[in-house]
Amino acid sequence: MRILIISPHFPPSNAADMHRVRMLLPHLASHGIAAEVLCVEADQVAAPKDPWLEEGLPGDVPVHRVRALGLEWRRIPGLGTLTFRAMSAIRRKGHELLEGGRFDLVYFSTTQFGIHVLGPEWKKRHGVAFAMDYQDPWVSDYYRNNPGVTPPGGKLKYAVSSWFAGRQEPSVLGACSGITSVSPAYPEQLRARYPWLSDHGNKEPDSSLPSIVLPFPGDSVDLERVRHSAIRQQVFDPADGLQHWVYIGRGGEDMVLAVSGIFSALARLKDRHPALQRLRLHFIGTSYASQGKGEKTIEPIATRYGLQEMVKEHTDRIPYSQTLRCLLDADALIVPGSDDPGYTASKIYPYLLAGKPLLTVFHEESSVVSLIRKTGGGVVIPFHNHDTPEDIGARVAAEAMNPDGTLRQVPLNQEAFAAHTARHQAGLLAEFLHRCLTREARETATA
Repeated sequence: MRILIISPHFPPSNAADMHRVRMLLPHLASHGIAAEVLCVEADQVAAPKDPWLEEGLPGDVPVHRVRALGLEWRRIPGLGTLTFRAMSAIRRKGHELLEGGRFDLVYFSTTQFGIHVLGPEWKKRHGVAFAMDYQDPWVSDYYRNNPGVTPPGGKLKYAVSSWFAGRQEPSVLGACSGITSVSPAYPEQLRARYPWLSDHGNKEPDSSLPSIVLPFPGDSVDLERVRHSAIRQQVFDPADGLQHWVYIGRGGEDMVLAVSGIFSALARLKDRHPALQRLRLHFIGTSYASQGKGEKTIEPIATRYGLQEMVKEHTDRIPYSQTLRCLLDADALIVPGSDDPGYTASKIYPYLLAGKPLLTVFHEESSVVSLIRKTGGGVVIPFHNHDTPEDIGARVAAEAMNPDGTLRQVPLNQEAFAAHTARHQAGLLAEFLHRCLTREARETATA
């Protein structure tokens, strides 16, 4: 099978939504998939660059890079998104690549969901099926159900983007051959929103839109490459005699409950355990804003718990290679989760593979809870949205902390984790895409 992968963000761009493609590419050929990638030139993407990411790409996979409208368009409200700036260039190059009929399927793996509208267009013109990767919801009810939480970019910008998303998503799904998803909640939300997906316009028994849950894969290769490299991080000094706990990822209002629970535990324990006086918690890359312009969302919570000397927030994102170095340099790792039940931490696997004491605090319905219960590698503290920070903090203190104030270490079950590796998930994706094509052919024959 030959597939064209649409991933506007691609190495050396250091954007979260390109990691699935980056990690699966080296393994697809062994599962009968010949892939090519269509992306945007890295200097036109508003994300930090990390040449280390590009060095790990397989040399035999063609990568087609297009020139989008420049970053100066970002100064114009509503016109600076990568979707807007890259749409025409990706459309033209996609038509050119698909014209010869050498691709069997197009796979959209990007959170730039507006680009997905090209799927029905290319299908109509070139007769090529397409599948979609839901790394986030395209249409989300979270902020509607939580009016007190300010959405990214503010309520007006979010309302406009939601309006467009609500009109684009159903027409794209109507022509789609299948979806992959990082969370089991997303396909359920889609079928609840669009009941017709259960039959997808077909009266045959097995006619619902195919879907498969594929969290971002894990791979120790990345960590080993960094471990044996000269890459260093500048966030903290691992040899300064302090204890460094690290979290790398976004902050936000939806994480206040989980973060407050962790801080509640430390506030009640810090005076009992002298070792905690040497503890420093680093929250890194908590904002998606431009370098130096991020608003701190973690340190204000720490101040409320009297932990302002202990907690350090670095809003700027750092290159992925330095992210991995931070995990390796840390004494322990922490991952707070969202109060959104469908949320899953896209980078949880490097935390598990780093081999450090790990504390995770997630909504009880998050897939991270079941993952860690199955594979080990860390302590997971599940919470309900009606829990208080003190409820969560009490469980953190009782279940995750050692008597000396350090975090408890849980070994990773390598056998259980094998199903989550990049090699294994590449096989699952290949099998799924073949199933999508088979179903598409059957529908075409019966149309």
